[in-house]
Amino acid sequence: TSGEMDKPLISRRLVDSDGSLAEAPSEAPKVGILGSGDFARSLTTRLVGSGFGVVVGSRNPKRMAGLFPSAAQVTFQEEAVGSPEVIFVAMFREHYSSLCSLSSQLAGKILVDVSNPTEQEHLQHRESNAEYLASLFPTCSVVKAFNVISAWTLQSGPRDGNRQVPICSDQPEAKHTVSEMVHAMGFTPVDMGSLVSAREVEAMPLRLLPGWKVPALLTLGLLVFFYAYNFVRDVLHPYLQEGKNKFYKLPVSVVNTTLPCVAYVLLSLVYLPGVLAAALQLRRGTKYRRFPDWLDHWLQHRKQIGLLSFFCAALHALYSFCLPLRRSHRYDLVNLAVKQVLANKSHLWVEEEVWRMEIYVSLGVLALGTLSLLAVTSLPSIANSLNWREFSFVQSTLGFVALVLSTLHTLTYGWTRAFEESRYKFYLPPTFTLTLLVPCVVILARGLFLLPCVSRRLSKIRRGWEKDGAIKFTLPMDHTLAQKTSHV
Repeated sequence: TSGEMDKPLISRRLVDSDGSLAEAPSEAPKVGILGSGDFARSLTTRLVGSGFGVVVGSRNPKRMAGLFPSAAQVTFQEEAVGSPEVIFVAMFREHYSSLCSLSSQLAGKILVDVSNPTEQEHLQHRESNAEYLASLFPTCSVVKAFNVISAWTLQSGPRDGNRQVPICSDQPEAKHTVSEMVHAMGFTPVDMGSLVSAREVEAMPLRLLPGWKVPALLTLGLLVFFYAYNFVRDVLHPYLQEGKNKFYKLPVSVVNTTLPCVAYVLLSLVYLPGVLAAALQLRRGTKYRRFPDWLDHWLQHRKQIGLLSFFCAALHALYSFCLPLRRSHRYDLVNLAVKQVLANKSHLWVEEEVWRMEIYVSLGVLALGTLSLLAVTSLPSIANSLNWREFSFVQSTLGFVALVLSTLHTLTYGWTRAFEESRYKFYLPPTFTLTLLVPCVVILARGLFLLPCVSRRLSKIRRGWEKDGAIKFTLPMDHTLAQKTSHV
């Protein structure tokens, strides 16, 4: 029997990313979709879940009907474009011309282009797919949207993907209508301007980690440099000077010696630009002058550099665990035991070496643990749950602690080896002495900034004081206020 129980429990509602229910527009338009591919099916599922009526136009509706939600109507393209005012064009560019027969039915409607060109097509065509669609249907209002949202994100919801949906169109009314739909689907519309911006919007999915290019090249350069440096010292020098074949060290030993050097230097490069920025502000006596472009880009890439540092440190830990598993290591232990027997030595315990090994391993574990905490808090899901003071404490204070622990780890590993003449192979210093240069500069500079005469002036500058400007004031005698100011 029909009654109140026949009505759906959730009607025209959307389960948002935070678990709350967001109402769809009170007069949600009926939406049409031209296309029956994977993206069209995911888009249909999302629209139906958001409370919209969906009509899907397909060239073979009988075969495709079972792939779509039962609440959606799957029919021929001619029938799908009849009543909806907003129609999603989920087709490839080469199939746009097949819709020309529907020009009279599409007149005055809003066409939402969701397509993405390949990299070759993007370079080949001067106009975007949306502009090409607008040229084919001049009587329609074309809107570019949803091309940066994957089919998986549409199915699982915005909590598993990016919320932002760039939108551009030459018609403000059409852009406003699509923006309301984006809101109702749980995403955030971003106005990118007129339809000319569609080429830039279509280029977004083609970019492969644009913010990681410089950090990745920097990491690769450091890997090549330190690997070649360690190869010369640990493999080439014994081969040329003593005739010993130690090329077996290339896959594991040399790599394991290279990775901590790269991780250590990268971690110091995360905090070096902050030191340079503070020094510039002290020299200029103001915070209202822009940093040089190279320093500005360096500051923006600190997160990526830090994550790559953690990656190299984690690999170093794994390689270190594998060192005793090598057959060459077993041979070394056997040879050492044979030498001990031949020399009639029953005890080879060296107290200093034992303590050095215990201390530097412990410091390395602590440094890796602190670096892991930095990497975890850099994730958006974790960072969004922290307020600014908590995030700044983890990334700035604990990050500097990780750098100090790494420095102590390196110093205890080197111990007195830096002063032994035998360690300078081909007159090249030990590798760990090279890695200490940049971190020690950062640590010493941060120590100088803690001096009252320097920290007080830097705090005044960051609170708006200018050396030669009209805004001048003195900080209160209570230093707790100065400690709460943000640090670069």
